[in-house]
Amino acid sequence: MNPREVWPGLALLAVVAAMPLVASNAVLNFLLSSLVVALAAQGWNILGGYAGQLSFGHAAFFGTGAYATAILQTRYGVNAWAGLAAGIALGALVGWAIGLLAFRARLRGSYFALVTLAFAEVLRILANAADVTGGAAGLLVRLAPGAGNLQFASRAGFLWLLTGAVAAVLLLTAWIAHRRLGARLVAVRENEDAARALGVDVLRVKLSAIALSGAITAAAGCLYVQNFLYLDATIAYGTWISVEVLIACVLGGAGTVLGPVVGALALHGVGELAKIALGHVAGPVPGVDLVVFGALLILAVAFLPRGVMGGLRRALRGAGR
Repeated sequence: MNPREVWPGLALLAVVAAMPLVASNAVLNFLLSSLVVALAAQGWNILGGYAGQLSFGHAAFFGTGAYATAILQTRYGVNAWAGLAAGIALGALVGWAIGLLAFRARLRGSYFALVTLAFAEVLRILANAADVTGGAAGLLVRLAPGAGNLQFASRAGFLWLLTGAVAAVLLLTAWIAHRRLGARLVAVRENEDAARALGVDVLRVKLSAIALSGAITAAAGCLYVQNFLYLDATIAYGTWISVEVLIACVLGGAGTVLGPVVGALALHGVGELAKIALGHVAGPVPGVDLVVFGALLILAVAFLPRGVMGGLRRALRGAGR
């Protein structure tokens, strides 16, 4: 594990964790939403950034984790912490199942991306029609503040929990990046056929990546439910989360340890600033954040193909010369 990759991220998260001491509730709400996306983006980064398997359907994992914990709590009275563990496990299982079907069929590139999108959409339709998920009305988790119920009376408690989760995954990502699994993931990303010729079990590596990615993204879904205490099919399996995690990674730097966190904070920060600026000029403009997200994606691809973190590395190398 390279400390230079870890300490800047931990320092940034320490600043975020200290915000409840000085920030308003509006800022804390912004940070909570950003950290949920950052956690889900870290999951996408394992599969799309390190393994090179681009996904348009990470909502499948986010929604699975969210529904798992919500259903277990509302229908069966299961403790929220147990629901969190079950949601993470189910997210990993769904990821492994989708990967087994797609990778055994040798799908890659745009074909794999479209398959993940299709799975997310199928799950959205099923969740919208099923009784156990509450159908179109959704599920409302009972308000019961207390750490034992994974609910907190103040936003600060949940912010610290989310910050800790993001920090833990950041450390896990840094650890993987410097282990054999990380080297194999990069080998598969760079040249799958060459990796196979060198003895890498490509299917096993891909399945490990998508299962881990699904577990992390499902954890984000579980924590989303515990924060908002409400869930329906559009929230759980909607394209919004798939789009935001993808753009966060591209903007921050896919295949880097800190990229998803920086990207998520930058993405939501610019989106909120655009809402505020246009709100003062022309009043509320519905969907302006989506326009900003699209513009940021175009700019990142055009001028920062390796994201913010890649641009910073290049600038630092240039300054060192």
